[in-house]
Amino acid sequence: MRRSYPMMKKRPSAALVGLALLAAGLAGCSGDSGPDEAVDAFLTGWQRGDLAQIAFVEPTGAKIAATDVAKSLKDLSGELPSPAVHRDGSVEEVEKTATAKINLDWTLPGGTHWTYPSTVRLTQGKDDVWSVIWEPALVNAKLKSGDQLGLRRQRPDRAGVLDGAGKPIVEPRDVVVVGVEPAGVDDPAGITAALDKAFKSVRPALPPIDLKDLPKKITSAENPEQFLEVVTLRKDAYDQIRSKIQPLEGTRFRAEKRDLAPTRAFARALLGSADPALKEDIDKNPDAVAEGDLVGHGGIQGAFDKQLRGTPGVSVVISQKAPDGEVNDGEELFRAEPKPGTPVKTTLDVRTQNAADTALAGVKQRSALVAVRVSDGAVLAAANGPDGGSGENLAFTAQVPPGSTFKMVSALGLLDGGKVTSSTVVNCPQNFTVDGRSFKNSESFALGKVPFQVDFAKSCNTAFASLAPSLGPDGLAAAGRSLGLEGTWDLGVDAFSGKVSTGGSDAERAAAAFGQGTTLVSPLAMASATAAVAKGSVVPPSVIADKPAKPGAALKAESLDPLRSMMRQVVTSGTATALKDVPGGAVSGKTGTAEFDDNPAHTHAWFVGWQGDVAFAVFVENGGGSGETAVPAAERFLRALH
Repeated sequence: MRRSYPMMKKRPSAALVGLALLAAGLAGCSGDSGPDEAVDAFLTGWQRGDLAQIAFVEPTGAKIAATDVAKSLKDLSGELPSPAVHRDGSVEEVEKTATAKINLDWTLPGGTHWTYPSTVRLTQGKDDVWSVIWEPALVNAKLKSGDQLGLRRQRPDRAGVLDGAGKPIVEPRDVVVVGVEPAGVDDPAGITAALDKAFKSVRPALPPIDLKDLPKKITSAENPEQFLEVVTLRKDAYDQIRSKIQPLEGTRFRAEKRDLAPTRAFARALLGSADPALKEDIDKNPDAVAEGDLVGHGGIQGAFDKQLRGTPGVSVVISQKAPDGEVNDGEELFRAEPKPGTPVKTTLDVRTQNAADTALAGVKQRSALVAVRVSDGAVLAAANGPDGGSGENLAFTAQVPPGSTFKMVSALGLLDGGKVTSSTVVNCPQNFTVDGRSFKNSESFALGKVPFQVDFAKSCNTAFASLAPSLGPDGLAAAGRSLGLEGTWDLGVDAFSGKVSTGGSDAERAAAAFGQGTTLVSPLAMASATAAVAKGSVVPPSVIADKPAKPGAALKAESLDPLRSMMRQVVTSGTATALKDVPGGAVSGKTGTAEFDDNPAHTHAWFVGWQGDVAFAVFVENGGGSGETAVPAAERFLRALH
């Protein structure tokens, strides 16, 4: 006779339940309890990890201790946590046997659920006690004794960083890992010297490679036959020195692919890098990062790491431990596919970025060149030097005085306020004193009484110092803000939009009028302000394509026209005549030399300008006069661009 036990049925009184539980504690499942109570007790005990009150038998009918079943459940679960289990429907009884359908729900890494049905079989003994028939198939139909469930992480494909055209900037490129096998090295000092000489011969020059500890690492290696990594080189760099280092005794080489930009310097500080996960990366995010993963460090790779990295998948396999302790995988029971990362599309233009990197290639000091599109503020290039920068994105985050490039802002404020016109005669003496503080021009030149446009083109500090009172305490800051300085940007990466001097003593305001004092800017801030002059309205910068900036208010045409004319005159007859004959059309701009400490000989060099739809700023830290470093870099940029 076959009968089913409903999920809900009339229950005995609380007192009887208590007696039943007491009896169960002494002799397993009582004969007064049906198979449904036995199943529920088993499922509850399984999840609690306590099966002491449950009676078990093997398929042969032989009794088996609850502790042995608990151990088997733990062993079979292997690397998986205990599942959530519950009964699905009524228990079906046929004479002295019963079956119950159950569902198992395993929560896997990443919150993935592996859910499937199983069956619990029971038998009623002579003592009327219902016993659970223990067999590995209860956990999963494909499991047998000695098996265990194993978790296998499925690594997602890391997405690339795209340029403004939607093409990959960062993509897998060939590299060669150069290493040594200590057992094959007879002369550690000799091989170190030979490698050092070869590395230094690569052009363009590699960043410094520290080999001073290599001899010690070779002689103290725990496993002399291990691969001891020295450096990873791009394939083109390796090819240059292949014939020099391959014959060296003990050298070993490993070809790999790494996610890299077109060149080592290419927007290096802005892009950041994707490197094999470090211990701290794994410790910080153990559920999402594992050994062997690529993790973004710095720049866009770091800021958008989660998006680029994607989501790991997971599979569950049947595995068995061999006598030697090695775990061998068998059939795969479940798989949740990894979700690849999503690309990050930037506004960068490869041709413009290459030109910017070329412009800074020969500059020994820390330097930066930012180019933005005048029409929409899109960042076309963000170069840092030397050799792509040391990791700090100086192009976006520097906080330095702008020097005479800020005369662009001061002139706009004076023109907006009607204090001068381009033809207003303004004296340019050799020295000008305010509240006992003396100001002078570069190399102490003097122009005498000349039109304001000449003062601007020749970059006369004393003329602007004398005009500072006309700006009032806040006029300079207002002019700067009208060009987008001190703005709130949403770039997705760190950037400094500037801080313009306001108020202060008469001497402070005189210094601020030509870019000294407390005003601080970044190259990006000055490139963006220059773009605003070129376009006629504020153009907030953007570097991530899906984060376009909203244009700002229009500027006064009656002020912009003479300012643009004066900035053109800087190139035609002023301090940047080296740019007169560059290809690509007319260039307008402003040079700048900025003192940054108490030593007048220590100055930053600047040039800001635009040509067509490209506005740019060049900054050279401690670069001397602008004509020595910044203007030549601007010339190299424009010639490389065209």
